[in-house]
Formats: sequence, C-alpha cells, structure tokens
Amino acid sequence: MLNNLYQHSPFSLLATAAIALVLCLAILVTLLRTGWAWDIAVDIPNQRSLHVRPVPRVGGWGVVPASLLLIALCAPSLRWIAFGAAILAVVSQIDDRRDLSARVRFAAHVIVVGVAVSTSVVDVAWWFAAVLVVALVWLVNLYNFMDGSNGLAGGMTVFGFASYAIAAAPSQPELAAAAAAVAGAGLGFLVLNFNPARIFLGDMGSIPLGFLAGALGFWGWQHEAWPIWFPALVFAPFIADATVTLLRRLARGEKFWQAHREHYYQRLVQLCGTHVRVALIYYCLMLAGSAIALFALHLSTLTQWLAVVCWYAALGLVGWRIDCLWRSASRS
Repeated sequence: MLNNLYQHSPFSLLATAAIALVLCLAILVTLLRTGWAWDIAVDIPNQRSLHVRPVPRVGGWGVVPASLLLIALCAPSLRWIAFGAAILAVVSQIDDRRDLSARVRFAAHVIVVGVAVSTSVVDVAWWFAAVLVVALVWLVNLYNFMDGSNGLAGGMTVFGFASYAIAAAPSQPELAAAAAAVAGAGLGFLVLNFNPARIFLGDMGSIPLGFLAGALGFWGWQHEAWPIWFPALVFAPFIADATVTLLRRLARGEKFWQAHREHYYQRLVQLCGTHVRVALIYYCLMLAGSAIALFALHLSTLTQWLAVVCWYAALGLVGWRIDCLWRSASRS
C-alpha cells in the first residue's frame, strides 16, 4: 500500500525526501546534543585536513539509516542494494573505530560491488561487467576522498541523487523514490555540515553513499531509466577531481591512499581561505552538470556523448585554471 502511494502520488518524491531529511536531522541533532557524537568517531586534524579543530564523523549515522529505511519501505525491488550499503556502513564504522587494514576494506568493497553488479546485470558481457566492478569500487572510494570540505559531499549527494530521482520518475518509480530518499537525507546532513561544519560524514557515510551512487546508477542503466553515461555526468565534479588527483599521485610514484591536500577542492580552499566560496563554486558545477545530463536525455545518442565529452573538457579547463592559480600562489 505504501509502495503504491509512492508510485502514484505526484508529491511522492518530495514527501520521501522530506521524511528522510527530518529523520536524518533528528538523529544527528540527538547525537550532538547528547554528546554521543564525540564518543562514536572524531576527525582529528592531520596533514590532509582543512579544519583545525576536531569534528565528529557521525554524518553517516543519520544519512544511512534514514536513506535505507525509506528505500526498504518505498522501493522493495532495491532492498538488496540497501542491504549492500548497510554492510559497507558496518565495515566502515568498524574501520573508523579500530583502523581496519586496507586489504580488509578493499575486499569488502569488491565483494559488495561484485554482488551488486551481478544481481543487476540484464545484458552485459562478462569482461565489461568486470570493468564496471572496478569503476564502481573507485566510485565507492572517491566519495570518501571528497569528504573534506564543508558542504561538499553533502551538496554532491543532494544534486546527484536528486538528478537520479528526476530522471527515473517517468519509468522507474521505485528507483526514483530510493534516490529521493538519499537526496533528502543528504540535505538533512548538509544542514549541519555547511558552515560551520559541526559534523562530517565519516567513512560510515561516504562509503555507502559512493556505493549507492554507483549501484543505483548501474541498476538504472540496466533497467533503461537512463543511458550508461548519465551517472558519470551527474557525479562528474567528484569523479574528475578525485581521478585526476589519483593519476597524478600514481605518476609521481606516491602512495595515493595516504593523507594529502592535493585535490582541487583542497587547493581551492587554501587559495580562497574559505569553505563557503569553494562549496558554492562546486554547487554551480554540480547544478550545471545535472542540468546538462537531464536535458541530454532528450537528445540523440551522438549529441548525448558530445555533451559528456564537452562537460568533462569544461571541468578540465576549471582544473587547469586552479593549477595556474596554485602555481602562481606557490611562487609568491
């Protein structure tokens, strides 16, 4: 009955997002006011950090339960994806508390992503499925890399999953409801993360969100809610920033998993001296990318791919400009 309501009411997506927002915010405010947030996980500033004071890493404690509960209620066909996200949340919380080895974390990511791909596949060659597993495991981790500046990961969650919800609404109402739930929970987290940031996502929040971005994106492609390029365009600001940074560090022979401050958003914060301006710059990029992706759905296949190439080229120019400013500031 509840599922039918969410499939037929014109306000169902907004209602889903609103419920997720309230639930997420209520959990997080309770954790902060009781002081439990400081007992769960705290981000101690290090060489990667852009903040100077310890901040609780409990955003996932609000985002994950709120999102997964509503997915379970409103999108029964996607409960297995919610279950995979829950497993990654548990593993990530253990890692936040006890520092699991990279092998254990990576093994969990590969297993959960592998199961997600294998159970979502409709018609994909085995070798391409393997490539997609690698891509989704990277998406799982890059979301975590980008959770370092106030409002950034929360904003990407709102824009990215809201775009999923809008695109899926005409043909896949359960997928749209699931995406709306994640977007709403992300907005609830953003209220406490924008400025000043009272909490961060932590691995328990960022890892499951990266998984949901990839798993829902793959499921939507396999079930014809959108073309394969759509998730890559919607989440392009995160994908481009994290991927270019990783490749640069690998080219220099550096250990990419070690803490650093070489992401474009990190350099922008250091150049601007404020998290707010950087968040607003990225929000403009996120909004533009989402608008292009949604508009391109109605264009020819060739034009769609041209839009993808042009947008990534535009992001490349943005990165080039940041590099120029960084080199100029380093010389002065």
